[in-house]
Amino acid sequence: MNAERRPKAKVVGQDSDKQKAARSRRMHILGRLSFISLFIILIAAGIVFMAVNNTIINAAEWNKKGTRSLNDTVLIKPLRGDILASDGCILATNLNYFNLRIDFKAKRFMIREYHAAIDSLADSLAFYFPRRTREGWKEYLSAPLKKERKDRSSAFMLLKEIPDDAVQRVKNFPYFKRSNNANRTGLVRERVLKRKYPYGEMATLSIGRVGEVGLRDVRGISGLERALDSLLYGVPGKAKKVLFTDRVANWTIQQPRDGYTVTTTIDITMQDILEYELGNMLLTTEAEWGTAMIMDVETGDIKAISNLERDTVPGSGRYIEAMNRAVLAYEPGSVVKTISMVVALEDGFAFPLDREFNIEPKGVGFRYCGGRPINDTHSPATLPVSRFLEYSSNIGMAKLMTSHFENDPNAFRERLRQLGFFDRFNTGMARERTPYFPTIANNKGGRIALSRMVFGYSTMIPPLYTCAIYNAIANDGKFVRPRLVKALRAPGGVDSVIPVTYVRDSICSRKNARLLRDMLHEVVWGQGGTAKALKNDIVRIAGKTGTCRIMAEAKPSDKNDSTKKAEDNRPKIGGYLDGHYRLAFCGFFPFENPKYTGFVMVSDPSPAYKGAATTAGTVLKNVALKLYSRGMLDNKSDLNDEEPTDSRPTLYASNDGNRHNILGSGLHMPGGTVITAPQPSDPGLVPDVRGLGIREAVVTLEKAGFNVKFSGIGYVETQSPAPRSRAPRGSKVTITLKQD
Repeated sequence: MNAERRPKAKVVGQDSDKQKAARSRRMHILGRLSFISLFIILIAAGIVFMAVNNTIINAAEWNKKGTRSLNDTVLIKPLRGDILASDGCILATNLNYFNLRIDFKAKRFMIREYHAAIDSLADSLAFYFPRRTREGWKEYLSAPLKKERKDRSSAFMLLKEIPDDAVQRVKNFPYFKRSNNANRTGLVRERVLKRKYPYGEMATLSIGRVGEVGLRDVRGISGLERALDSLLYGVPGKAKKVLFTDRVANWTIQQPRDGYTVTTTIDITMQDILEYELGNMLLTTEAEWGTAMIMDVETGDIKAISNLERDTVPGSGRYIEAMNRAVLAYEPGSVVKTISMVVALEDGFAFPLDREFNIEPKGVGFRYCGGRPINDTHSPATLPVSRFLEYSSNIGMAKLMTSHFENDPNAFRERLRQLGFFDRFNTGMARERTPYFPTIANNKGGRIALSRMVFGYSTMIPPLYTCAIYNAIANDGKFVRPRLVKALRAPGGVDSVIPVTYVRDSICSRKNARLLRDMLHEVVWGQGGTAKALKNDIVRIAGKTGTCRIMAEAKPSDKNDSTKKAEDNRPKIGGYLDGHYRLAFCGFFPFENPKYTGFVMVSDPSPAYKGAATTAGTVLKNVALKLYSRGMLDNKSDLNDEEPTDSRPTLYASNDGNRHNILGSGLHMPGGTVITAPQPSDPGLVPDVRGLGIREAVVTLEKAGFNVKFSGIGYVETQSPAPRSRAPRGSKVTITLKQD
């Protein structure tokens, strides 16, 4: 027992080692605390130093910078004004669109949920936004996840420039509908103001377009958008930065003033009719391009204007809005004879109108001053002055005008200048040019040039100017200035009506204007008229045809070297291409009380179409008839006063006569009318499906080898390309359906 209670022996040095270890730990901890304390003291000292430096030592400098920053002004962009048609329909306006972005750096971004929803999200996006396939969307949405979080985008573009209803749809897509909190889904909506044109390509070149200039500043770049940009753009406002309790924000010091709303003279219905008729004629004749315009006789308002050109895409077979050729200058052909006759009547040397001139036969011609002989195509041996326009006599017009101006050939140009023919109209259309009549010398060469100028060669006249002169003749000689803008509306709602103005009060007396209208009437209705194809008993048209060879122009031989030029390889006669013409017609209607003046030019149609009346003139004739049918020529329909000749309805159209029998027996309506459209035998021509139901129309076109696109319900009202026009197999035929 005594041995067990004996205390253990003490290990020498054991307590001293533990004490040393404890002291070492204490010293290490104290060292770290000292270092941290020193670091904190240094930071505090730095903060104190910077505070003293900024608030006391350099206070003046920092106050100066702060004041300068707060005094900086920021421009506030105004809202661009609208462009309206004559009846108030919107041709150009501003609409809110949105960019949708994903912020992958959002604080609470649901990365796992996003990754799990990619497949279903790609399905939804591919269905509603098929700009990518499902696999394409899946790859696009997955791409940001392949990067480290710090490298992911905070503004990943999901969808660009979509309307608000599409934004609401996207918010209900898988993943995004989990939360409305952008910090969780990362979905950010960015508003974008876009310039939109509800009528699409209609009158594109006249209305114009906008584009970004400088720092995302939207300004007009063509047409009225450019010509009236200063009015449409408005006046920017100003804002400066203001220091609030918790932030610095912009404070408006000058409100922006929005742009004016511009009311144009364009009539939507007339524009639609003109574009359709011009396009249909170009398709039929396979022409290079065409331009057409309609002007109000009394006011000079341009009610419709169209410029169509063959699409450069191979095999498209369509015509698109392109260069505004209505304001560019071309050799006018015989339409200028009317302008020469204005001078002859006003100066008196055209009288007496029954004075006859000898017309040399074709092949002999009229040789003037040793120049090449001038020929007529179908004039009789003698012609009175009153019938020069009817027969479009080059010889008669040359003899009449040169006999008066041969002592001073340049005097003819001077007379046109006095009429205001070279004054700039300033209609608002971009690239507007004035007529070109070269100054000619008082010598043999000048006299030869004069003999050509008076009937439409050696000159360059924009269609706009030719139309304006004919409009003056229809308007009893009053030379009203063409205009495309008739009113401006200030942002506050105050209208400023732009008055009708005149280039000259008159280009001729009322008596001479009446004589000219009678001469132009005979061009259509006279025995030797060159536009007899335009006769109709509904709307009487008066006007003048014009045919002009197309000048041979040098063209680049190498696209990579614009300095190299080579002659056009098509056959030529003198300075003109053999067999290639521009066909024009300018006139007014109705003849008894002219309401509208029109000009149409068709360039380089296929050789089968050589007549200006059957091409350009027919466009104007069809426009006139359609305006009449819509009661737009101050005519009143008397259909309600007539007893119907057949009360049986037209129920359908079909190329299958059996369907008529089935319908009659099934519905007990044996009197229903059947419309049939004989189809062309040439397989290269487009079948006529107008009036057919959708099923039969599609079958007919597809059997002929065409693809079909349709819109609307009911029966086929219109089709493009035009019926019986030539189009390559496999091309698209667009049909529009209508239901009465």
